Amino acid sequence: MSFSERDDRVVATIKGLAMDAVQAARSGHPGMPMGTAHAAWVMWRDFYKHDPTDPTWPDRDRFVLSAGHGSMLLYSLLHLTGYDLSLDDIKQFRQWGSKTPGHPEVGHTAGVETTTGPLGQGFANAVGMAMGERWLSERFGSDLVDHRTWCICGDGDLMEGISAEAASLAGHLKLNKLCVLYDDNRITIDGSTDLTFTEDRGRRFEAYGWHVVTVGDGHDFEEVHAALTAAVADDRPSMIVCRTHIGHSSPNFQDTNTSHGAPLGDDEIVRVKQALDFPDPSASFVVLDGVYEHGRGSTLRGRTAHRAWSERLAGHPDQAAWGTWHADTRLPDSGWPVFEAGPVLATRKSSATVLGCLLEAMPQLMGGSADLTGSNGIPKGLEPVQTDDWGGNLVHFGVREHAMGAIGNGLSLHGGVRPYNATFLAFHDYMRPAVRLSGLMKQPVIYVYTHDSVFLGEDGPTHQPVEHVMAMRQIPNLTVIRPGDANEVSMAWRAAIERTDGPTALVLTRQGLPTVDRTTHGAAEGALKGAYVLAEADGHLDLVILASGSEVSQALEARETLQQEGHGVRVVSFPSWEIFDDQDAAYKASVLPEGVKRLSVEAGRTMGWERYVGLDGAMVGWDDFGVSAPWETIRSELGLDAAAVVKAARGLLQ
Repeated sequence: MSFSERDDRVVATIKGLAMDAVQAARSGHPGMPMGTAHAAWVMWRDFYKHDPTDPTWPDRDRFVLSAGHGSMLLYSLLHLTGYDLSLDDIKQFRQWGSKTPGHPEVGHTAGVETTTGPLGQGFANAVGMAMGERWLSERFGSDLVDHRTWCICGDGDLMEGISAEAASLAGHLKLNKLCVLYDDNRITIDGSTDLTFTEDRGRRFEAYGWHVVTVGDGHDFEEVHAALTAAVADDRPSMIVCRTHIGHSSPNFQDTNTSHGAPLGDDEIVRVKQALDFPDPSASFVVLDGVYEHGRGSTLRGRTAHRAWSERLAGHPDQAAWGTWHADTRLPDSGWPVFEAGPVLATRKSSATVLGCLLEAMPQLMGGSADLTGSNGIPKGLEPVQTDDWGGNLVHFGVREHAMGAIGNGLSLHGGVRPYNATFLAFHDYMRPAVRLSGLMKQPVIYVYTHDSVFLGEDGPTHQPVEHVMAMRQIPNLTVIRPGDANEVSMAWRAAIERTDGPTALVLTRQGLPTVDRTTHGAAEGALKGAYVLAEADGHLDLVILASGSEVSQALEARETLQQEGHGVRVVSFPSWEIFDDQDAAYKASVLPEGVKRLSVEAGRTMGWERYVGLDGAMVGWDDFGVSAPWETIRSELGLDAAAVVKAARGLLQ
């Protein structure tokens, strides 16, 4: 494959746009785009299969810029190859309402596949995308699913632990259509990587089971091309260790941390452009002659592949199945499991029953657990995904919570997969950044969290979540559901499946909960509104008790005592704040009428419940760490049983 002066001009233009945009914004990261322009252009010119006229066609390659701070590299490539991103958009880099935010955001800019910035997240997203391709290819064949995932990462991505987790799993699964180009410029914000990062990264990835190629000069087109060619031919995921120079072509700032995250300055930009033979080095946002033609001509391969794919789909025997698979599939109402009143079931157990029904009805549903398959209520008998057999729908993620969350995002972003993943609620902390990005990217990933409170019991305070439910409620666009019995679990899964514009967290118990008699109490469908009247007051309404999860049964028991004492008490099951807050004012007032005292009950931090109980209400909860003991002992000793609810109610009513 030959390269010419036209390729030099493309690279020079990328460098110029990156410098100018950062300078105009007075903030940004010019060094990475300048240092990676050569390698990225080779990838996009000769390997990356895409079609700017239809950025979402299913069999396109995926490209992830994990080093999202170098966003001007991606924006320049998108602009030069013909995506809906104009030069004026480039000029509005980092400005209000622009298509070029500081870090790439999926759904905001055509051609951006995922939201990157927190380092290592994009790397793990890419692993998820490669898994999605392999899983769907097993089901529909290479005629319909045959594409690659490309990723560019930097030193920071590989320093973060999430990349190690994801790389280990990718190597184990032999994701041969995943290729990561590591921008080995050896500079971070604080200075040289010699300060902190001195292991042999290539040998580390070889130990993970990756194919590793070292490119000594990342600014040599032919050497990069040869490495990418070797990557495509290998049957393992590939890591290309590409030695580059941050701020390449800058006389004063090449190979310095100064070029990492600050404008180079007008004088230095002129010097760089002089070295790159710009006709007018003082002019800004210049696209050199022939660059548009060369950039957009590079997409011919992808556009041709797109047309051929569309023709194959039109005549394919699985065309109808393909359309159904990718539609918004929901389980019919008649298919939701109904549990008989009386039996005591942990909500993780009833969740396993519901999930088993869902997996039969929704072949798109795929996921697993972070080495807690049985404990998390994953149905028994599922076929696991294996290195040489992708026919199953269960993923053993291993003890890799953070990567599991980000891989779930990658699966969802890929399309054609509805991912779920599971672990203990206490370990949500390990994956919180990925969950936050699920909310930011509006990805309908389902998070299953079990062992949801101090009632976990004997494992003690290290495993007993007390602040986690309240902390999750602070993540924008994350719906948190803590069901109170088996039938509410069924409705919680229904809400999660029917939600397509953001993630849902299901919060489930280890200990058994009584299944509420729905012939005498409110229907479980009320959970679909976030909160509903489960048990009405007999006579005058004196008090409303709001409870979630395992505390619903304690609230019902307390109500019986209080009613016998002559107090009219309504119990409101409150599985989801977010869903309730979305209801209209009339419904909310019907559940929580004004002028009636309120008491909340939840086995965790109380902070936040005041928004529903008001300043004259009260809260029963636990605002400290837990203790190692049987859960029944914990419930009574920490004041979380029905007797404690009765005591708090009496004080409030007095």
